[in-house]
Amino acid sequence: MTATTTELPVLTPLRKEASLKKRPRRNEVAIRGALFVCAAISIGTTLAILYTLLSEAVHFFTAPGVTLAEFFFTTTWAPEFEAYGILPLVTATFITSVIAVTVALPVGLAAAIYLSEYASPRARGMLKPILELLVGVPTVVFGYFALTFVTPVIRQIFGEDNVQFYNMASAGLVLGFAVLPIISSMGEDALNAVPRALREASLGLGATKLETSLKIVVPAALSGIAAAVIVGVSRAMGETMIVLLSAGAGPNFTFNPFQSAETMTGHIARISTGDLSYESMDYISLFAIGLMLFLMTLGLNLISRWFVRRFREVY
Repeated sequence: MTATTTELPVLTPLRKEASLKKRPRRNEVAIRGALFVCAAISIGTTLAILYTLLSEAVHFFTAPGVTLAEFFFTTTWAPEFEAYGILPLVTATFITSVIAVTVALPVGLAAAIYLSEYASPRARGMLKPILELLVGVPTVVFGYFALTFVTPVIRQIFGEDNVQFYNMASAGLVLGFAVLPIISSMGEDALNAVPRALREASLGLGATKLETSLKIVVPAALSGIAAAVIVGVSRAMGETMIVLLSAGAGPNFTFNPFQSAETMTGHIARISTGDLSYESMDYISLFAIGLMLFLMTLGLNLISRWFVRRFREVY
């Protein structure tokens, strides 16, 4: 009887301990450098725009006869006749933006809730690209749509004597549909960020799908929805062609949306297309309007950031 022996494994010498030193990653460094360059270009462009607005606006506010009190608190804007009250342009911009958000917020939020909570993956894949097609429609088409379709409908409903042919109501309504994709897309992203566990807990306690969506998901995504609304307002305030074609072509201090009035962007576009001499009052007044619009948009963005930080839910 032969005894069997088990062979022991041959021990190999230990390899040299791997170095824990940071090794260079050239691809990552290149990508990080490219991202830094893009961010620097964005910030530099913004600062350059602000410098241009400030440098030219200073000439306007230091011109003879121009005072801050007249600029902010008077109701006549006619720089060629030494009237520098910006309130007519601000009120028209505010009214059209409010009408736009009044239209876009409920429709966009309802679309976001449907796409996020109710639609099947197949339906979402079909409906979301169709909704986002509105982004690709040229705003000049929206403007003519407001002028040739929405305005006649409004005049038939409320009477031709009560609604002027150029009016802020039709411009605001169509502007709302231009803003709609922004609110719906950002709102859907905010709703999708809510953890699924909250939905399952609500449904497990006996809540319906609608109650879960409106009482659990929407409040949890409130900060993101508010940010979407403020971004939509900023987009509405900066729109040009829709209000230029359908709102009116002259400053008018009124709060009646059925009357003609000119917004800040519409006035800039209309005056810029004429023959303006360099450093004339009409020319430098455009930079004062642009600076005012820039500050209004900046204020909305700061409010958005504060709102997001204040009401953001961390899960």
